[in-house]
Amino acid sequence: MTLRTPLAILFDLDGTLADTAPDLAGAVNQLRIARGLEPTDYEVLRPTASAGARGLIGAAFGLTPQDAEYPELRDAFLKNYEASIAVESRLFDGVTELLAQLQDQGIVWGIVTNKVSYLTDRLVPQIGLDHAACVVSGDTASHPKPHPAPLFEAAKRIGIDPQHCWYVGDDLRDIQAGQAAGMTTIAAGWGYCGNIEPTSWNADALAESPQQLFTLIKA
Repeated sequence: MTLRTPLAILFDLDGTLADTAPDLAGAVNQLRIARGLEPTDYEVLRPTASAGARGLIGAAFGLTPQDAEYPELRDAFLKNYEASIAVESRLFDGVTELLAQLQDQGIVWGIVTNKVSYLTDRLVPQIGLDHAACVVSGDTASHPKPHPAPLFEAAKRIGIDPQHCWYVGDDLRDIQAGQAAGMTTIAAGWGYCGNIEPTSWNADALAESPQQLFTLIKA
């Protein structure tokens, strides 16, 4: 299909712009070690990184937010993560070049993440993303993704109608939020992508690398 040329591209953060899984996995494995348990294998934790505490605690402990033990583990996880938020986290290969290309083309770019704002605000400058046109966190709007509210808030902040925006993310919730906001949706196949194949998300397009995303813009 022919994609509408964007005036702006909004990105998810974890698993889309930045490879944050090593620090997230480290934070949850600190919990296991403190309880005398063996660390969970990184390859088990990595696909869950985009789901934050819920996904990582679920993978490491087999617990859900409905379990009585979950709130204490979540709070300890977030404390661990805040203390070591940018030890190994890096932008994915090609992201720096992609963002420079967007700037050269006059395309605005911003961040819409479900990470809570106190963590987002701590991480973004440390990994070189503090020149984003907007940063919308999971607690910025009335609801987090997959609700479209954060994307509407981002579009408002940059002054561009949602129909002229693309939203790029590595999780099904990203695509659902983008669709609900009336944006063109791109699945970031280079990211974590969870346990559901991105080809089944019904995104408008799938990009396997940041450079392929730029190719879609120019198509």
